[in-house]
Amino acid sequence: MKRLPILIISVGLLAACGTSQSGVLGQAPTGSARPSAPASSTASAPSQPPGTAQPTAGPQTPASVPAATPAQSPARQVSLQAWFTRQGKLFVSERTVPATVSIGRAAINGVLAGPSAAEYSAGLRSQIPAGTKLLGLTIRSGIATADFSSSFGSAATPSTMALRIAQVVYSLAQFPTVTGVRFEINGQGVTVVGGVPVQAPQTTAMYSGYLPAITVQNPAIGEQVSSPVTIAGTADVFEAVVSVQILDSQGNQIAKTFSTASCGTGCRGNYSLPVSYTVATAQPGTIEVFESSPKDGKPVNVQLIPVMLMP
Repeated sequence: MKRLPILIISVGLLAACGTSQSGVLGQAPTGSARPSAPASSTASAPSQPPGTAQPTAGPQTPASVPAATPAQSPARQVSLQAWFTRQGKLFVSERTVPATVSIGRAAINGVLAGPSAAEYSAGLRSQIPAGTKLLGLTIRSGIATADFSSSFGSAATPSTMALRIAQVVYSLAQFPTVTGVRFEINGQGVTVVGGVPVQAPQTTAMYSGYLPAITVQNPAIGEQVSSPVTIAGTADVFEAVVSVQILDSQGNQIAKTFSTASCGTGCRGNYSLPVSYTVATAQPGTIEVFESSPKDGKPVNVQLIPVMLMP
């Protein structure tokens, strides 16, 4: 299945009129909803890492099963960014959820659910402790206030805590009306979380050092892709040159190309390029996005995205 590039969703966030009131963060987008992902796309269904117990739904009685409505159209869904970590850096992934007015809460809950099984296998982790709950989320004058349960502030190294905070900040900053994030623990405002000062609104600029040289926003880990597949993200690399290769299930190179980001060598720019490939049958594959070292041409700052290659 060919999927569109992951786009940062420009959605309106419901804010109260004036500065003396607050509203629930997030308003359902009116024109940016994307089709729901197929059941085979693992990136759109958050789950805990392998080995974590999962709740199971009990059998439904006939009375509990809602009557089918043939004329009813499928629920509209939207795609959101969910930020995790890989090898000590931030990593952006995607979640597909039903359209909701609480779109900001949906984004954070996607993060709190943790990486999917496919993402976990690919090295994604969350620095937010398991079991942490989002108790409230409001916005006023562009500042989102996120209230978490006490486990959010549990012991961590300074770098781990910074990544923990950054996961929340980047996940909320995808919405253009959020310019900063304040933190609360159990309904109480805090000025320090795990040794990291948070009295001022936290912004993505404060945590930009935790971004890898290359981010891949499309395709998502575990996604089914077809040729040509659009590969997109951001990069801060030498002379803005981003290289791409696609490997089949045997590790053979079946495509190689490069593109130029909109900015590079000290600034972060966007890149997007369609890459064609050929396979005879559906099979696991890997999309490798990297920078060629200016010293010896070897791949550096490599991002590996496991996918399912479709003919």
